[in-house]
Amino acid sequence: MPTPGREAAGAGQAPAGTPGTQGTPDAALQKGRAGRTGRVERVRLTPAAERLLARLIERHGPVMFHQSGGCCDGSAPMCYPRPEFRVGAADVLLGVVAHDTPFWMSADQYRYWRHTHLTVDVVPGRGSGFSLEAPEGLRFLLRSRLLTDEEAARVAAEPPLPTGADLVP
Repeated sequence: MPTPGREAAGAGQAPAGTPGTQGTPDAALQKGRAGRTGRVERVRLTPAAERLLARLIERHGPVMFHQSGGCCDGSAPMCYPRPEFRVGAADVLLGVVAHDTPFWMSADQYRYWRHTHLTVDVVPGRGSGFSLEAPEGLRFLLRSRLLTDEEAARVAAEPPLPTGADLVP
């Protein structure tokens, strides 16, 4: 089911996150891998979130996170099957977390969160009906901290993070 405000991939169009198609190409994902590119890590998972993510991938195939800040849980990160979500041109690839899972954020939200490091955690409770973990009785939750002065200086010297506009057809 597509997210409100987002359209599902149409006939003849490849959805975001489909390697080798319009989706998240390997080059864009590589740019988002902090540890392998020397970039400052902007997002990570707790061990509990990583275990839940592994279960969701086993059940649904490749997934992605998207942080929109819109309706349906506001600042909760949403987890979607990659083939069913089209990344917008202004969305920012904040990083690639466990299991090669991209974490995208809307440009509006990124303006607010750009000075922070985010940790995706899991807590009991039911989150949005659109996110894959909802039926598990758990929900993903963001915990944040400000970047250190050293991290902020390094981020300022880095090239811009990839955006949905960097996706190639």
